[in-house]
Amino acid sequence: MAIYNITDYGAKSDGAVYTKEIQSAIDACRKGGTVLIPAGCFVSGALYLKSDMTLRLEKGAKLLGSSDIKDFPVKGYPFEGLDQLCYASLINTSNALFKNITIEGEGIIDANGAALFAAEMSENKGKRGRAVCIRNAENVTIKDVTIRQSPSWGLHIIYCKNVLLDNIKVHTKYDENGNKYEGIYNGDGIDIDSCKDVVIRNSLIASQDDCIAVKSGRDEEGRRVGIPSENVTIENCVFKSGFGAAIGSEMSGGVKDVFIRNCEFENTHSIASVKAIRGRGAYIKNIHYENCSLVNNNTEITDSKWFRGALYIDGFYGDDESDTDIPAEVNEGTPEVDGIYFKNITVRTIAGNAVYFCGLSERHFRNIYLENVKAHGKYGMKVKNIDNLKMVNVDVTSDE
Repeated sequence: MAIYNITDYGAKSDGAVYTKEIQSAIDACRKGGTVLIPAGCFVSGALYLKSDMTLRLEKGAKLLGSSDIKDFPVKGYPFEGLDQLCYASLINTSNALFKNITIEGEGIIDANGAALFAAEMSENKGKRGRAVCIRNAENVTIKDVTIRQSPSWGLHIIYCKNVLLDNIKVHTKYDENGNKYEGIYNGDGIDIDSCKDVVIRNSLIASQDDCIAVKSGRDEEGRRVGIPSENVTIENCVFKSGFGAAIGSEMSGGVKDVFIRNCEFENTHSIASVKAIRGRGAYIKNIHYENCSLVNNNTEITDSKWFRGALYIDGFYGDDESDTDIPAEVNEGTPEVDGIYFKNITVRTIAGNAVYFCGLSERHFRNIYLENVKAHGKYGMKVKNIDNLKMVNVDVTSDE
């Protein structure tokens, strides 16, 4: 397999921006080849991968995003469930169909988010970019790398099939030493968006927002596109800070068959947040959380419209004005939630409810199962608009 070292194309580790030189190495890479980023810090603007290639970052290598937003052109991307203008990410694919893309190595992808967040928000020509954004691809592997300091989400996988994320580290709130990235919000770790056959394993996610979110479009546009997220497995991962493993709230193409198992949650606000609100339509079905534990001593976020508890399912996410007892009209925008399973779960949190389940008054959420669940929170357990709640060996306690 041919190796295309970016230094052979003129890239240097001297603080200058070498977007063209690094892109030249990518463009020159033939089928099955590897573009190599050697040890050193290499600064770049937006880069675009192609099919049948590997991007390898050696141990000691850092790909650092330029601080100049002119190096990140504004283009159309799906983001937050809608096609809209966004600043390019540090690593991208275009809108064509791609196959067989690998990003690997023990190096670091640092999107320089603190600087870019402020610049992109100030210029405001589009939504903020991500660190890595892979779309319309089959057979995607990302392994061993560290992804950090995105202007928004760390890793966004859109319209992809057969994805493996293995032994990666994603830091969108703090760096590896616990130093906080200032001025960044809505910094999800990993977003799986209208994808099929995804495995995330052996990874660490330390997020400013949702650590991992499984999504599939927003409202009418998401229903029209109609690409669900399905067959997603998240296993043997560690979550630190943020909001754990979320489903939704953009889920208008549908989400089903998601398995979160054998994961540890340390000072995250939740293990599970399942969010299906009015206007989204579609469905969330067959979601399993199994063999997971949470210890949270973080009180930055307490019970609010954006966060209800350590295990929560919410039809009124982000809505503190609607009366949960008054039904709305049932129409194509009314979502369905059916089959959420919690098994072998332990929770201890000092923020919010231990358990909070609230379906829609016009279409109750159905078939929620808890087995071998021990949960302690500031508040205990609240349940409303749920049909067929089954509990076996469940112990919920509270401080208040």
